[in-house]
Amino acid sequence: MTLLALGINHKTAPVEVRERVAFAPERLAEAMQHACQAAGLREVAILSTCNRTEVYGSSLEPGSEKLLAWLAHYHGLDVARLQDCSYRYENDAAARHMMRVASGLDSLVLGEPQILGQLKSAYSVAQEEGVVGAELGRLFRHAFNVAKQVRTHTAIGQNPVSVAYAAVSMAQHIFADLSQSRALLIGAGETIELVARHLYRAGVRQLTVANRTLSRALDLAALFDARAIALGDIPDVLPDVDIIISSTASQLPILGKGAVESALKKRRHKPFFMVDIAVPRDIEPQVGQLDDVYLYTVDDLKEVIEENQRGRETAAREAEQIIEVGANEFMRQLRELDVVDTVTALRQHAHNLCESALEKAQRQLQAGKAPEQVLEVLARGLTNKLLHQPTVKLREASAEGRDELQQLVKELFQLPGADLPDRQD
Repeated sequence: MTLLALGINHKTAPVEVRERVAFAPERLAEAMQHACQAAGLREVAILSTCNRTEVYGSSLEPGSEKLLAWLAHYHGLDVARLQDCSYRYENDAAARHMMRVASGLDSLVLGEPQILGQLKSAYSVAQEEGVVGAELGRLFRHAFNVAKQVRTHTAIGQNPVSVAYAAVSMAQHIFADLSQSRALLIGAGETIELVARHLYRAGVRQLTVANRTLSRALDLAALFDARAIALGDIPDVLPDVDIIISSTASQLPILGKGAVESALKKRRHKPFFMVDIAVPRDIEPQVGQLDDVYLYTVDDLKEVIEENQRGRETAAREAEQIIEVGANEFMRQLRELDVVDTVTALRQHAHNLCESALEKAQRQLQAGKAPEQVLEVLARGLTNKLLHQPTVKLREASAEGRDELQQLVKELFQLPGADLPDRQD
C-alpha cells in the first residue's frame, strides 16, 4: 500500500490555475468516486480551499502519475501544465506533508487555524462517501493529533494572523479611520465571519452581509448587529459601502464590472476598497481596471501576511520538530500494522497447509493404513509443503547474487552462520 499526496497551492500556482483546479463542494462526492475508478485508488479524500487543492489517497501501486493525469483530465487542463505547478509526495513524505498542512505550517498565513477545520471537513466528507478506509483514516486522525500538539506546545497560534486579518489590516492602511467606513461582506462562511470580527474590532459598525442563503446571512449579521441581504440585492447597496470583501464558493463571478461602474457614478467616484479572497474569484478581474477601485486578491495579501507572521517563525521551527516525531511515529505504527497483516497471512497459509495434510492423513487412517506410517508421511509431507516455496525463492535469490535473503532466513531460524547480536547473560 502506498500513501499519496498530490496538490497545488499559493506557493506553486497563481490564482488563475488554482481557481481552475478548485472543486465546488457539491461536486466533491462525484469527484472522489471518479478518482478511485480512474486513478486506481483504494482510498481518497480531497481538500479544496482558496489557497490549495490537494488529493490524498492510498494505492496498491507506487507512483502518482495516474492521479496527476486524472486531476488534469477532470478539470480540462494540460497534464504538463499541471505537473509544472504541482507537488507530489509518497508514504512518509505524504504523511509529513499532511501534518504540516494540518498544523498551519504550509499555509499562506503561518500557523493559521482555519486549515485544520477544512482538513477535518474533507475527512468527514470522504467518510460519508465511504471512500476513506483504515489506512488513510489513520493518517488523518494522527495528523489531527499532531496539529493539536503543535497548538498546545508552541506559540504558533499566538498573535492571530490570517487572510481575513490581512485584508482588514490592508483596509486600515487605506482608510485613516475605519469607524467611518461601511463594509459589504459577500459570503457567510468561516473566512467572512473572521473578516467581520476583525472589522468590528477595528471600529466598523455599519456592516452588510450578502449571501446566497439569506438565513445564513441573517445568522451571521445577528452577531454584529449588521444588515443581511440576498446576493441579488448587492447592486442596490453597493453605492453606499466603502469596503467590499468577498469569499464564497461560487463557480462564477458575483460582482461584475458593470455593476461597479454604475455604483461609482452614484458615489461620484469615491473610491472602493475590495478584497476577493475566493477561488474561483467572486469579483471579475476587469473591475480592478476601473479608476477609483483598489482590488486585491489573496495573492496580493502576501506582503501584509509575511510581515505579520515573522513572529511565528521560532514557533514554526519547534512545530517542525513535533511534526518530524509525529511522522516517524506514524510510519512506525504503519510498519507494525503491515507486520501484523503479514504474520496473520503467514499463519493462515500454514493453517491451510496443515488442514489439507491432516485431512489426507485421516483418509489414510480410515483406509486402514498403519498409524506410524501415516504419521511419518504427514510429517514429511507437511515439512515439504511449508518449505517448498521458501526453498525455491532462496535458490532464485542465490542465482541472482542476492545473498541478503539467505542471511535473513538464517537469522529468522537462528541457523548456523546467522549474524546474530551477542546476548548479554
